[in-house]
Amino acid sequence: MPQQDSNYAPPILFRNGHFSTIYSGIIRSVNGVVQNRERIALSDGDFLDLDWSYAQSKSKKLVVLLHGLEGDAQRPYITGSAKILNQNGYDCCAVNFRGCSGEPNIKYRSYHSGATEDLMNILDHILSTRDYKSIFLKGFSLGGNLLLKYLGEGNQIPTELKGAVAVSVPCNLHDSCKQLLSTKNILYAIRFKGNLLEKLRQKQAMFPEKISNADIKKIKTLMDFDDAYTSKAHNFKNALDYYEQCSSLQFLPNIQVPSLIINAKNDSFLGPDCYPVLETDNNPNLHLEMPNYGGHVGFWGKNNITYTEKRALEFFESL
Repeated sequence: MPQQDSNYAPPILFRNGHFSTIYSGIIRSVNGVVQNRERIALSDGDFLDLDWSYAQSKSKKLVVLLHGLEGDAQRPYITGSAKILNQNGYDCCAVNFRGCSGEPNIKYRSYHSGATEDLMNILDHILSTRDYKSIFLKGFSLGGNLLLKYLGEGNQIPTELKGAVAVSVPCNLHDSCKQLLSTKNILYAIRFKGNLLEKLRQKQAMFPEKISNADIKKIKTLMDFDDAYTSKAHNFKNALDYYEQCSSLQFLPNIQVPSLIINAKNDSFLGPDCYPVLETDNNPNLHLEMPNYGGHVGFWGKNNITYTEKRALEFFESL
């Protein structure tokens, strides 16, 4: 479907992509969301923690929320999404990917941009234990890439799954990685790498035979991390093979569930190949919105409700 016009016009300060990104990630806070944690067993013997929040009255509608790299279910972009959705009659299941709920996961493997097997386990669990008539997906950054890959890679999609919204999506993972390795994003890259290395040292303590101190010392960049850990722990040849196999861009033509992608033009994490204009033009199920502003998972809005939180609600309500 042809790309959607955007009417997002924030105040001048929030037209700066970096400020918008940093405000959303570090400064913004969201109150009033009560979450109840459920631990589920995965098919490979590992576990995931799901944080549930509920509409005021019993709902038959559910939104599954998927966070980004090194996020969790308590990040403001997740709790902000849950708050507006709960207020409008949707229950929310906020996923903590493996190792992201405050406790290391059991296996040497963790989460990554293409781990759709975990999303399938989550949906299977929800469908077997709850009675929702309409289920929607909303993902941010890595979580957005994962849900788009899931929808387009040939899985049997449940009939209850009615739509999806993906925000700030690195549709081409290699292109996005190159952006993160550039000077303009050095502070973000340092922060991500520090968090990832901290978790990798936990893995090393649990699985000393899998990775050595020498291996960890060689990790200088995020791509080095994907070469040393992500690819090897998840059966890819190397970082480039991981990026190639897991980028959602190649799966977009096959998506048959109505899906909205919102990628800001001033998102410093996204390169040219992360804006799937051709793919959305040729698939009536895909909607692409490219606001001039928003940064990476930014999109400030009045009353502490972001633009993408309102747009996602509007999109789900339209289906």
